[in-house]
Amino acid sequence: MDGDEQLPHDRVHGHGHGGPNPRPDRVRTGLVGGPRGGLLPDVHGRLPGEGDDGVAPTTGLSKRSGGRTPPPAIRVPAGLVVLVGPPASGKTSFVRALIARRQIDAEAVVSTDEIRAEFFGTSPAEAESGAADALIFEERDRRIAVRLAAGHSAVAESTNVTPQARARLIAIAGLFDASVTMLRFDPDVIDLLQQHTERGRTDLTAADVRAYAAVMTREAGADQLRSEGATAVHDVPGRREAITPSEAAARFSFA
Repeated sequence: MDGDEQLPHDRVHGHGHGGPNPRPDRVRTGLVGGPRGGLLPDVHGRLPGEGDDGVAPTTGLSKRSGGRTPPPAIRVPAGLVVLVGPPASGKTSFVRALIARRQIDAEAVVSTDEIRAEFFGTSPAEAESGAADALIFEERDRRIAVRLAAGHSAVAESTNVTPQARARLIAIAGLFDASVTMLRFDPDVIDLLQQHTERGRTDLTAADVRAYAAVMTREAGADQLRSEGATAVHDVPGRREAITPSEAAARFSFA
């Protein structure tokens, strides 16, 4: 679930939790007539867990915290949550921890990689075409729009390290006057490469990961994200802070 945009000169491939992505120069930064021409499908029923306050438990001390009481949970309002970070930065592990802790519903997470696998799981060559990218992102937009239209939160899980990729998501949120919370995953490069090695993926090279990290540094600082229209920006702790994904998840609560 890492892929979102394509960095220049290299097409990054992946399956399952990190897939091929469109190039920044192919990312559409506006919506013409809104998703599906402005027509939204009906929302059927209420998803499990909707309406719960999602407050993370605060009892117990982190084994890595040195006995310190964890800080109060950061409240994330209902709306669009955009994860921002290079591959292997911990986004997928964080989302899985949120789901396992029942802080968010699994259906709130909208991943372009999962959509790609749904549409083209048995036809990887077909999935790499420009037409496939357009279809995948149209479906991504539709799923996010459905949830926001119903007043539910949506989590856009992908790299989102370029302004072009984020502008598209912010435009969708704007159609529904939804807040946009951006969560940054920005580990040290050494930790990032170690996490990449531990994942054992063959579709991304260390050079690819470094390239994403460089773009993150140049174009995804907290001030930059706020200037683009983010309602709130928060850094998600990780290995550098000796924090596990579950411990990081406990530092947030979702409306």
